[in-house]
Amino acid sequence: MENSAKIAAVHRYVEAFDKADMGIIRELYASDAVVEDPVGTEPHIGIEAICSFYEGALASGAKLVLTGSPRCAGNAVAFPFEAQMPGMRMQIIDVFEFNDAGKISQMRAYWDNDNMIS
Repeated sequence: MENSAKIAAVHRYVEAFDKADMGIIRELYASDAVVEDPVGTEPHIGIEAICSFYEGALASGAKLVLTGSPRCAGNAVAFPFEAQMPGMRMQIIDVFEFNDAGKISQMRAYWDNDNMIS
């Protein structure tokens, strides 16, 4: 997968939050993907579990703002961003791994309470 396609997926992900569009989330993820957000919590396995997780995130009104350039290596892209919600901001780094079809097969989010700003 070309780096440009990985970076485009990051921008599409940000767009999903901007538009609160579950269709974009479904488009990005593989049917058997795994989401661990944050790392160390129970993973969401499979597209239906992932969509249930994102329904809450999108309904919160969170908007994502990239705070640095995406970094590509192998079949993955890592990107720093800030999730902005009413009364709170969180600084996060996400890592997407892609399958051979160019879909996200795994997403891991790196953040904890120390990354929350009120």
